[in-house]
Amino acid sequence: MAMAGAMTLCLAPSLLHAQDERTPADKFYQRDTTVKNGFTLIVINKAENFDLHEKQRLVDAFFKVYPEEVAHYNRKSLKKIFFVIDPAYHGVAETGGGVARYNPEWLTKNPEDIDVVTHEMMHVVQAYPDGSGPGWLTEGIADYVRAQYGINNEAARWSLPAFKATQSYENSYRVTARFLQWLVKNKNPKMVDKLDKAMREKTYTDGIWKQLAGADLDSLWKEYAANPVV
Repeated sequence: MAMAGAMTLCLAPSLLHAQDERTPADKFYQRDTTVKNGFTLIVINKAENFDLHEKQRLVDAFFKVYPEEVAHYNRKSLKKIFFVIDPAYHGVAETGGGVARYNPEWLTKNPEDIDVVTHEMMHVVQAYPDGSGPGWLTEGIADYVRAQYGINNEAARWSLPAFKATQSYENSYRVTARFLQWLVKNKNPKMVDKLDKAMREKTYTDGIWKQLAGADLDSLWKEYAANPVV
């Protein structure tokens, strides 16, 4: 069923012999295109038995979260996105060039983990060029945004972990995201906005931490470790 205000096209595989060469799939069971409020989402389902209700939840999450991420972090983000439900992909999800691949087995076993969309779409918004900065920060920002804009984290039992002395800011993902939360609360409310912008514009340097938060990265982590309340 199409969402209110959206245009949905559902084409059977037999009708799609001639495909755009940029389409990220040569064979699929179902392709749906939804256009809403200036954004286009094309879902290519290559998993024959993937639950269609779960697929619709991914679509709904996209149209709820992605426009918010775009408005907040990067208004020049792509307006046309592909989701590929791909049984040949064995991670959880990955994104590149406006194409997000999802593992149907993971989603079947973890049906509440809808905010994997929130994380992956932030990677589209980030659009960081090669050599823009550390990978741990890229993933940390994406999980910070998942914590910020996620719509189903509690049901998925997903949260940012409590601080442990064995952690490092380079642990990436949720560990780094919690550190970023602390920095936003205690040092600079625009910390993540400015880090994200610097990464996208390839102006990130080690000195940005002192510029934005008054101390170098290692010193900030030590201060966080001493009082990690967020």
